[in-house]
Amino acid sequence: VQLQASGGGLVQAGGSLRLSCAAAGRTFSNYAMGWFRQAPGKEREFVAAISWSGGHTYYADSVKGRFTISRDNAKNMVYLQMNSLKPEDTAVYYCARGTIATRWSADGLWEYDVWGQGTEVTVSS
Repeated sequence: VQLQASGGGLVQAGGSLRLSCAAAGRTFSNYAMGWFRQAPGKEREFVAAISWSGGHTYYADSVKGRFTISRDNAKNMVYLQMNSLKPEDTAVYYCARGTIATRWSADGLWEYDVWGQGTEVTVSS
């Protein structure tokens, strides 16, 4: 499977963006999916995850209440709606596919085995 993230851009603090991740491959709906981000000079960190069915979601404390992860298995798409953006949300955002054993609450990089190329989000103050 291949993942293609899009939707990043420049936005002012307090604004919103919606990231999309398109998955190519027939087994997309069998796996948990996640979003991670990497700010300049920092390690990649977990943002949000969603179960294969979309019925369960899990968020990093730093984005809880502001970001929403969702998926449309019929379209092989995963989304990250980002509201009330802050300058500290500036990063390259990556979507990732879990392994068959990955839980919907997985927040470790090692629990995901397929990664997209990333889309850059810049939040100005």
